[in-house]
Amino acid sequence: MKLNWKEIPIGGVIPKGGTAVEYRSGDWRTFKPVINVNKCVNCLICWIYCPEASIIRLEKHVDVDYYHCKGCGICAEECPVKAITMVEE
Repeated sequence: MKLNWKEIPIGGVIPKGGTAVEYRSGDWRTFKPVINVNKCVNCLICWIYCPEASIIRLEKHVDVDYYHCKGCGICAEECPVKAITMVEE
């Protein structure tokens, strides 16, 4: 049976939240961000700028969710104290 125009979902709509969690997207990464916790001032700028929400907020510093991190390097570029270094995998 064909759907009529009222039954077809609107294009670009994500049908449910949290769907990205189901997919491991960090496997094709070439470089990974490494946090120097001694330099990190917990300003959370990397957390704000990360397009994949792969920066994890901790009490005194941040960490990286390598399961979803694609290695884009935005976090390292935006870090004001250069506490994040991109390291080849």
